[in-house]
Amino acid sequence: MTLANRTVLITGGSRGIGAATVRQLAARGAFVLINYGRNRAAAEAVLNEIGGRGALVQADLSQPGAGRAVWDQALALAPGGRIDVLINNAATFAESGVDADWERWSQDWATTLQVNVIASADLCKCAIPHFEANGGGRIVTLVSRAAHRGDTPDYMHYAASKAAQAALTKSIARGFAARNILAFNVAPGFTRTEMAEDWVRVYGEAAASADVPLGRMASPEEVANVVVYCAGEAPAAMTGTTIDVNGGSYIRA
Repeated sequence: MTLANRTVLITGGSRGIGAATVRQLAARGAFVLINYGRNRAAAEAVLNEIGGRGALVQADLSQPGAGRAVWDQALALAPGGRIDVLINNAATFAESGVDADWERWSQDWATTLQVNVIASADLCKCAIPHFEANGGGRIVTLVSRAAHRGDTPDYMHYAASKAAQAALTKSIARGFAARNILAFNVAPGFTRTEMAEDWVRVYGEAAASADVPLGRMASPEEVANVVVYCAGEAPAAMTGTTIDVNGGSYIRA
């Protein structure tokens, strides 16, 4: 599938991997529906960069029902009322270990699961029947190497959420491939984004690249290359695949 004249909905498209992906999608001719949470100025800047070939969809994915709200807004803005590709990119990544008090622990787990799992699952629930009615579609989800190897104790909730997302993608691939609904996981390691910088401030730059044979974090553009490939050119037989982009820091058997 080429991306020319296709409509793509991406969550968290105003910064980092999301913004890099928006730029590459637009360069390939896609109309991009860019979801953002709070920073409208950043989202507008990305939309301006791609020459206005898209539209903005505001919703805070930490709120219950936000995934459905994003879909409904996006569908109303989509040319011809059709969306061809869903990219679940938005995520939250906050430190919360077993030493946290119960109130913070519970809130951090609830927020992480809401943003990283429930919102993306709700979007998939909206997308699948829409794709069925329109001859097919693609879902690309940004997971993490943490989905497969776990994470540090302060980020267990993040790793658990990413493992859940990965399983969701595999289930969709198994259940809907015959209806031309394809699903892919892209699993980055540390990527040079604002979210990763928060981790670096806690643990240090050396810790971020200590176990990366490549010797550095991936760039957002490198990850976006893979996301866009899955959204368009990847052959249908790859559905259910997880593609790692982690500099050799975790190699799955």
